[in-house]
Amino acid sequence: MTTPTHAPPTAFRWHEACAAGPHRRIRDAVLRATGFDLFPSDAVAEEFARLRTVGDPLAERFVAATTDDALAPERTRAFVDAALADGVEAAITALELDDAAAAAARALFMEFETAPDWLDPTLIEEGAAVWRRWGYDLGAVGNAGTLDTYTEGSLAVPLSLSGGYAGASALHRFLETSRWWIEVSRPGALLTPGSRGRALSLKVRVMHVAVRRGVQRHPEWDAERWGLPISQAEMLLTLLGGSVGPASGLYALGYLTSPREIRASLHFNRYLGHLLGAQPDPIYPTTITDGLRLLFMFDAARSYDAGEAGRELIESFVPAFAPQPGQRWRDRLRARWHLSVQAGHTRLFMLPWNRQEYRLPPSAPGVTYLAARFPLVAAIEFARHLSPTVDRAWQRQSVVGWERWHRWALGNEAEAFSAGTLRR
Repeated sequence: MTTPTHAPPTAFRWHEACAAGPHRRIRDAVLRATGFDLFPSDAVAEEFARLRTVGDPLAERFVAATTDDALAPERTRAFVDAALADGVEAAITALELDDAAAAAARALFMEFETAPDWLDPTLIEEGAAVWRRWGYDLGAVGNAGTLDTYTEGSLAVPLSLSGGYAGASALHRFLETSRWWIEVSRPGALLTPGSRGRALSLKVRVMHVAVRRGVQRHPEWDAERWGLPISQAEMLLTLLGGSVGPASGLYALGYLTSPREIRASLHFNRYLGHLLGAQPDPIYPTTITDGLRLLFMFDAARSYDAGEAGRELIESFVPAFAPQPGQRWRDRLRARWHLSVQAGHTRLFMLPWNRQEYRLPPSAPGVTYLAARFPLVAAIEFARHLSPTVDRAWQRQSVVGWERWHRWALGNEAEAFSAGTLRR
């Protein structure tokens, strides 16, 4: 089990950013002009720093008890599959777990299967509908924003070591993530026992533990500087990257997500985090403004210390959409088009002073396309606010297009959601 160290990681430069610098000047100007404070409270900042040293104790206990003591990693994954299919008790009996491993498995599955007191089913469905409307653009905007965070070693080094989003494997891991996005946002999926979305969420949670354990032991990981790999704080940022972050950015593409819908997406992502082992409840935002404050704090506290690990991740992601050897000419054209669209999203949604530091494909064709379709998207969004029928059709069509692209890009590959050995 990972033992949290409560000393704030030195790479979290929030105190320096608070005292002076561009973010302090922006905050002061906005505060004077509007009365709105872009800075979170000291208590929120301190808790965020602490959460950079905290992992997922229940899942870590389960993985330690099974992988280290009772089962090999492959059999741990087999146990998870069996427990999801037949129930945890049947899986314990079938794999003959000892008492310690059985207790760890029961504790993990009890938490996973128990709805938290704060859960609101209506908001969960409203939040899932937000993702269905965004469709393909959720992934494109989310990943452009994510690339912008790879300036930070705490985020880039684990991904670089595990290899999931590095080099030629970047597209495949993105397709795995896209399948998860699609499945968890299906109507009723998150609250339906046995749904594929819930099953994939637990597999991702176990995969995160495996990566965390491997990276934490690696000589390239600096715990004093970065805290814990895939910490509660980093997972919180991911949840904001599925709610307040894209909602704010997608206005530029014509998506007219209402404040209530953004709050619903926050609630939806909070429950996603619960299933994934991300439970930063003391500081999880329930308002849009609190979510924006956390994102502003992250940007202000950057250390820009990812080095070559970050460069590899940023510069390999969009090119992974390029045409592949052996593709038919129609598929090559389609791949070239998606490459342009993804590059367009990076132009619009990466901070320009960060983007200019990296070699990325030309973005003009993608930006032109996104700008040209703005009136159509905005018109549909306006109409769906007036008509539930239009809204349902808009959600359905967005998901159909998302899945059509996914099937074409994935081909005959399968989503594994498993962590292998670190690549270096």
